[in-house]
Formats: sequence, C-alpha cells, structure tokens
Amino acid sequence: MWNMNDVTRIDYQNDYTFHIVFDDGVAGNIDLSEHISRGAIFAPLKDKDFLKKATIEGGTISWPNGADIAPETLYEKVCR
Repeated sequence: MWNMNDVTRIDYQNDYTFHIVFDDGVAGNIDLSEHISRGAIFAPLKDKDFLKKATIEGGTISWPNGADIAPETLYEKVCR
C-alpha cells in the first residue's frame, strides 16, 4: 500500500526500464514502455536518449518536457 512515499533514486537500466527506489526502501525495476503511448506529453520518451534525461522532481520521476508519472502508480508497479 502506498503511503505517500517519494521516489528517492532512479537508475536507467535498459530499453524503457528504470530501477526506482522509494523513501521507505521499497525498490524495483519498472518498465515504462506502456506510458509512451499515453498522449502527446509522453511521445518524446520513445527516444531513449530523451528517456534517459529523467530526474526526480516532486517526489517522482519526471522529464524536461513536463511529463511525469504519479508516484503511487510507480509504487504499485514495484509492489506487484
């Protein structure tokens, strides 16, 4: 269950996968490929060089174009 945890670390792995660590120690690899087809904001993520520009902003993963993924979505994926 997500308890408003923040992402504290992201490490690009390969393809569309990042290793994501939360402030409570929960961690895992997440394939973000399903997100690249979810609207124009995510389209630039198809370019893996752009995808790798991910940073942590507001407690979650985000990109320079303003795209981000809700931390609770990421947490749920890690805990599956």
